[in-house]
Parts: sequence; structure tokens; C-alpha cells
Amino acid sequence: MKIIGKLLNKSKIISTALLLNRVNAIISQRRTLKKMLLKAKNTQFGKHYHFSEILEEKDVYKSFSQRVPLSNYSTMFPWWQRAYNNEENVTWPGKIEYFALSSGTSEGASKYIPVSEDMLKSIKKGSVRQILNIAFTDLPKDFLAKHYLMIGGSTDLNYNGYVYSGDLSGITTQNVPIWFERFSKPSMEIRSTKDWHEKIERITAEAKNWDVVMIAGVPAWIQLLIENIVKTYNLNNIHDIWPNFSVYVHGGVDITPYKKGLNALLGQPIMYFETYLASEGFIAFQQKISAKGMKLIFRNEMFYEFIPFDRNNFNDSGELVDNPQVLSLSEVTENKEYAIIITTCAGAWRYMIGDVVKFVDVENCEIKITGRTKHFLSMCGEHLSVDNMTRAIEIVSNKLDVNFVEFTVKGVPYGNLFAHQWYIGTNGCDVDEAQVTALLDNTLKELNDDYATERMHALKNIMVKLVPNQLFLQWMDKQGKTGSQNKFPRVLSDEKYQVWVEFVQESLNVKI
Repeated sequence: MKIIGKLLNKSKIISTALLLNRVNAIISQRRTLKKMLLKAKNTQFGKHYHFSEILEEKDVYKSFSQRVPLSNYSTMFPWWQRAYNNEENVTWPGKIEYFALSSGTSEGASKYIPVSEDMLKSIKKGSVRQILNIAFTDLPKDFLAKHYLMIGGSTDLNYNGYVYSGDLSGITTQNVPIWFERFSKPSMEIRSTKDWHEKIERITAEAKNWDVVMIAGVPAWIQLLIENIVKTYNLNNIHDIWPNFSVYVHGGVDITPYKKGLNALLGQPIMYFETYLASEGFIAFQQKISAKGMKLIFRNEMFYEFIPFDRNNFNDSGELVDNPQVLSLSEVTENKEYAIIITTCAGAWRYMIGDVVKFVDVENCEIKITGRTKHFLSMCGEHLSVDNMTRAIEIVSNKLDVNFVEFTVKGVPYGNLFAHQWYIGTNGCDVDEAQVTALLDNTLKELNDDYATERMHALKNIMVKLVPNQLFLQWMDKQGKTGSQNKFPRVLSDEKYQVWVEFVQESLNVKI
């Protein structure tokens, strides 16, 4: 309790970086950029792009944006590969000992993202800020002294003789603050379990011994775990075993489709807090229950830039055009979508991570993730975002009083024109596909003007196939993407779509 007392006493200092309004955040960002350039000026990357000269310029950001090109994984890979092979001082000072494996979604080859010592400190600092921020919400004073259930990837890391690689949650778990280990569940032994089904059973077996007040993890798998605990102990709801469970911290996917199912497993209301922890760094988290979005984290060695996500900067495949418009924090506006660009203390420079965000409160620097640059549909100009899709599913679910959870969609040829093929997961509810199709189509027209226009022209049809919700989880299992931080892709690539269709046809031909 002495450790917790010290943390509480320091909380005002720790949370200062979260209180920055836009003006102060802009000033802080320029200082952060200079600090990172100064640290990295003698790295191979820093010498190649003349960081020392950039620092001598009157307008450091202008020089930085002109001299250092925008990057993505393919352009940073040759640099990071050298660090992976034990070279030091490549894109960040010193030796990189950890690499986080990330694919963004359940499809695509794994990417190896560097995680420096400075980045581990940055993530720890952001995590402490978030926990303290939650603790000062309307919660009991002993909140910090109870148990936190963190469901992430395996802590069993791969070692190539030079560096360790694995799930970011596994890397950070091995580097958590000492005071936090006492309260964090499950044990390191259980966390190291690679098989997700075995991990669920082991957590369930230990659940009766814990006083869990907070859970963190991806919604689909958290729901599966809670359902297993309720079933195993023959409970009415999860609060029968964890009466103090008050907070769920979620991220990686919109919580909206999952809330109805999660709430059905509760005995009392809980608070939902969203977080934005990517493999590249801790970017933002929700400060208040009433907040419109997540507040960007400042003074944490992260520098942000933004590219308007529109046809002037991206083609219909989500690829960046030549010479796109890049904006600083001082230039963004509310309710416009931007591809987020980050420069980090792990050696990612002007790096496009693929996420699309919207500023929902620009003065408080609060954002909402609306999708991915590659995960939207624009076969003929309909420009349908994941945010549009999720919102439409929510509206249709409410109108029909059913619980649609997982879904995916693919643009397909339709004669000489185009159509959208939807697959929506249901939990055994009796609902008419034709009714769902009509409601979904009309809702999307209301949410997206481009979609409404193209439905009168090139986008000739929308088809909906309702399937058991467990098919989505079973397919993830078959792809080796069960549990941890994996999410089902809302928009499927051509290759994955074919695999998915074959899997659905095969599954529905047998009794499930």
C-alpha cells in the first residue's frame, strides 16, 4: 500500500502530459521532435538524412518534413532488418533487443517492429498514466490494490541469437513495473501458454481466487473467456465471482458490436475505457467516460503528423499518392479523417501505421479510430469506411433487437459492375436475411453520401449472408490467429475472401 500511496502522490505530475490543450500540445510536439532528432543524429539513419543540419534550421519541423521522406513498413524494413541482425545505432541509438510481431489484422504476413528501451519506458509511462487516470474516476479508493486481468499474447518470445521477438503484450509483460506484478493476473506461467484454449481453461481454473476490478483485452476473446467462467462455475453473471469488477479497457476494434453480448454477462454496470496501444507505440487513451474520443499522449517521445484521408491523397486501393498533403497537429480540423503518421523513440520516422483517425474534439486533441487505409471499400467511388460499417451494423442490430457481433464484407464483380457481399454473425436469433439486407443498405445510404450515389450507378447490389457467429472464431483458429490481440478483418483481401468462402460453405454443410 506504501507503493500505491507514493503513486497517488505523484499522480498530478504524471498526468500533466494528459492535460495539455491544443496550443500547449503543439509547443510540446515541437520540443519532442527536436529531442528525438538530437538523440538520433549520430545513428546511421540520422546521418543519412542529415539530422544535425535539420536541427540548425530556424523551422526544424519544416526542414524535417522536407528532408525526411514519409515511410511505411516496406521502406523502413531494410533499416530495421539490420537492427534485427544485431547492428547498433541504425535508426535509434544503441541496440534494439526486442521486436514486436504485428500484422495489423488477422491477415497479412507478420511485421517485425523495433521496440527500444526508450519505447518500453514510453509504454510503461503511458500505461501508468492510464491506470491512475482510471483510478481517479468514481471508483473505490482501494481500486489500485485489487487484481487486473490482462489478456494478451504469449510471453514466450523467440530468440534469433541477437534479439527477442513476439507479441508486444508479451514483451511489455516481461517489463512491467515491479509494483504492478503483485496485482496483475494471470501469472507469468499462464501468460507464457501459447495455446489459447489451454490459456482460457487455466485462467478459468484460477478465476475463483482473484478479486478482479479491471479487465483489458480484445472484446471477442474477453467475451469468450467470461462466458467460459460463467458456464464453468454455473454463475448467473461474472459479478457473482468478481463482485468488484468495474472497468473494461478495450482496444484494437470498435467495442460497439460487442457491448450487448458483454453486458448480458454482467450483474451490474461497468465503465468502458478505450485505449490505442499499437505495436509502434502507445498513442492515446480515453481520459473520461464522457469523452468523445481518446486523447493523444504527449511528452512521451511520440511525434504525430496527419494526411487527409481523401481522394487527393489516396487512390481507390488505399495507396498513398505522390506528394500528399501532410499536416501537423496545428493544422488538423474536427470531424475529418486522417491517416496518422508517427515518429517514435524506437526508430520509426514519419511512419504511416495504416490507421485512419478522426479528431472528435480538436481542442482537447481527442481522436477516434475510424478504420484502416486499406480496409475500406471503394470499388467505384463509394468510399465506405469501417466506421460506416460498424455504425450501420449497430443501427440495424438495434432496430431488429438482435445481437450482430462479427462481420466482414468484400467488394465483388456483379455482371459488368459491382456489388458488396456481407457476412454477418448471429447467435442463433431468428432474423430474415432480406430484411437485414434492406435495412443495412438504407442505413449505409444515410451514413455515406458517396455510397448512396454509387448505389444508383455502379454499385448495383448488396448481398447479406447470415452465419453462426462462432464461424468467425473458428476461422481465426484455423488460420492460427486465435486469442491474444488478433481481430477478424472487416474487409477481406481477394486471397482471404476465397479461403473464407470455402470455409463457410464447408462448415454450413455439416451440423455445427
